[in-house]
Amino acid sequence: MTQSLNPISGVINLDKPAGISSARAVDQVKRLLPRGTKIGHAGTLDPFATGVLLLLIGKATKQCERLMDQPKQYQTTIKFGATTATDDPESPEQPWPQAIVTPVSVEQIQGRLPMFTGAIQQRPPAYSAMKIDGRRAYDVARRGGEVKLEPRTVHVYGIELLDFCWPLLRLRIDSGRGTYIRSIARDLGEALNVGGYLTQLRRMRVGEFSIDSAVMIERLQADGVDAHLHPIAAK
Repeated sequence: MTQSLNPISGVINLDKPAGISSARAVDQVKRLLPRGTKIGHAGTLDPFATGVLLLLIGKATKQCERLMDQPKQYQTTIKFGATTATDDPESPEQPWPQAIVTPVSVEQIQGRLPMFTGAIQQRPPAYSAMKIDGRRAYDVARRGGEVKLEPRTVHVYGIELLDFCWPLLRLRIDSGRGTYIRSIARDLGEALNVGGYLTQLRRMRVGEFSIDSAVMIERLQADGVDAHLHPIAAK
C-alpha cells in the first residue's frame, strides 16, 4: 500500500476472538492499513478472552492512556472446585486440595461478593505482565521461579450475579484500570474454600465503546478499516 496523503486516524472497536493475543489482533488489522500508519491498542485482553479491544490508529494513539483509564465491563464464567496456575483455562486444571469439595449456595456467594467491590487490595496473578526486578512475572513463572507480587489498590464498581449452577458461576463485573478479573475468580474461590478460576471472559464495554457496536476482524477485511473508524477528539 502507498502512504495516504490524508492519514487515517481514529478508533476501531474490535470484537477480539478467542485464541489470539491482543498483539496478534493488532498485526492482522495493521495489514489493512496504509504502510507506515501507527496502530496500537488500549487495554490488553488475554488470548482466551473475547470482546471489546480498542485499536488506536494514527493520531488516536496519543489517546491511549486516557482510554485505558475508562471504566470497563466484563461478563465472566468462574468454575469452582479447582484452580489453575494461570487462574484461567490456559493451564491444566488442579483439583482443590480438600478431599471432598462441598458445593456452595447462591446465598454464600452473595455474602462474599461485597468483599470484592469498592477500592480493594488485589494481588495480580503470577502469570501476568507485572514486572519483578525488570522481568515480566509470567516469564519468571514459566521458568519455575518464585513470583511474589504485592497487593495493590484497584477499583471494582459493581458485581452482579447473572447465573449459578454448581460449579459454574456467571458474573457481570464493572471495574477500573488494572483490575484482574482472574484474581477475582481466584480470590472468590479461596474465600468460599472451594477454589476457582476463569473459564470464560468477555469484555462488554470500555467507556463509551460497547460490544453492540464492535466489529469482527473478518468484517474489517471485507469492508475496509475506514467504514468502521470512530473519530476521537483530542483532549
